[in-house]
Amino acid sequence: MVDAGSNFKMIPDQSELDQMKRDLSFYPSDVTSPKILSVEQVEQFNREGYVRPILVFDDEEISEIRDYFDDLLEKVIAAGGDSYSISSAHLKYGRVYDLLRHPEIVACVTDILGENVVGWGSHFFCKMPHDGKAVAWHQDASYWPLSPSKAVTVWLAIDDADIDNGCMKFISGSHHVGHLTYRPSDSTEHNVLNQTVEDPEQYGEKVYDELQAGEISLHSDLLLHGSEANESDRRRCGLTLRYAACGVHAGMNWNEKGVIVSGNDASGHWADRSRPDED
Repeated sequence: MVDAGSNFKMIPDQSELDQMKRDLSFYPSDVTSPKILSVEQVEQFNREGYVRPILVFDDEEISEIRDYFDDLLEKVIAAGGDSYSISSAHLKYGRVYDLLRHPEIVACVTDILGENVVGWGSHFFCKMPHDGKAVAWHQDASYWPLSPSKAVTVWLAIDDADIDNGCMKFISGSHHVGHLTYRPSDSTEHNVLNQTVEDPEQYGEKVYDELQAGEISLHSDLLLHGSEANESDRRRCGLTLRYAACGVHAGMNWNEKGVIVSGNDASGHWADRSRPDED
């Protein structure tokens, strides 16, 4: 599977990642005067690896975003894709680019990563009713050619996300144990991704990331997380927005995905893509 409007692989070859010398250690936030988050929430991120829930969009705003996604999904399916196909959407769709740069979302991210931040990823994870697909326990950092590990995922609930329709789940504090051993998943497991970390609850307590539409959560790229299959009659769609500190180096040309959303990139490593014309 490749990203929307690009030639980047959504899941890089593991052999390529293994050749990179990546620093996969957790770097706690040192932000002491956050703009949106409280000092206690920054401390929670450092301690538990996530912050939730944070309301960003009211009912009318998220309804407009949902209508936009519904139209986009219809176009993608008509072109041969599926509900998981819309990845790195900010490279192709102006409306998603705008969400990546949304001031309140970016402010929450800078409260964790500091002032100089690049947005580089955007992927709709849309579980249709009874689609049978789970996301096995994994760490985002396992998949990403980024070093050092100073990256955050924002999960925006397009639909209400709860236990019944397969909301995300975290292992609190697991980001402190480093990069974990995993096994490849096979096709019989109906896993959206291709890795599984076994016995995750040895690393911490399981927490369900239940969100109302319009709310976000933030989690570390080293936090163990996943989600169960949606066996309900309701859809569960979320937009993941990926960010990193500008000082992070991206291999495999992933720096070409970057959009500077706050501060500056002193090294000039990230491409700082302009807004696509297509909405």
